[in-house]
Amino acid sequence: MTNLPNRLTGLIAVTATVALAGCASTGEVPAGASAEASKTTVHSTAPLLPAVLFPGSAAHFDAWECQPANQNLVTAVNDDNLRLWSLHGAWRLPQAIVASGARYQDGEVSFWNRGDQAQVETPRGQLQCQLGQRRAASTRAEHPGVMFLGRGNEPGWSIELAHDAPVMTWTTAYGTETQTMPYMVSVMDNEAGRVVLENANAEQFFRVRIESGACFDDMKGQPYPARVTLTIGGEQYKGCGQGIAP
Repeated sequence: MTNLPNRLTGLIAVTATVALAGCASTGEVPAGASAEASKTTVHSTAPLLPAVLFPGSAAHFDAWECQPANQNLVTAVNDDNLRLWSLHGAWRLPQAIVASGARYQDGEVSFWNRGDQAQVETPRGQLQCQLGQRRAASTRAEHPGVMFLGRGNEPGWSIELAHDAPVMTWTTAYGTETQTMPYMVSVMDNEAGRVVLENANAEQFFRVRIESGACFDDMKGQPYPARVTLTIGGEQYKGCGQGIAP
């Protein structure tokens, strides 16, 4: 997928202050939370994850195919704001009053949706976008006890982070092999929406890197708000993921 050129890269610098941050249970920033853990942290309960990894109150994610950047974006509409993900991060844009369609704006950055068309404006220019695939957001009802779900293909695999304990369930070989392993947090950067988890049991090394940003299933093209990289058993697996709130 082609990287964003300068016209949308400007979105990154201008809107750094509105990047989403928060936790797994409510999607809000916990009081006193530091931007990034400076060392590996062992939790007795499941850690709070950045809200940027979650859909908020949105029922679905939308993919947008944009020109002239030849770049896809992902959005999720909440009650009074829009969550927007690009390859370089994520932003929350409050809803603005507009005569037609739905407009979301924060400063000089805006997303104006009219039907299956949208226009993204930044200080460096505009993007014209066409609605692509829509994916229903994964829910706790569908995945009981799970606060984050990541998955990929070839071979089919998935990870599930439990909502009540620092435990990861890894399923591979298209669902035929499953392992449950404890983990520790080595990086927790709420502002950037980045999390790195590592094994809490030295017998089997693994590392999970979760980064906020537009991600698309490489078989179906379905949109997700996070990119997931799993390193385990000397192999590396890449896929997409989504936080799941109660």
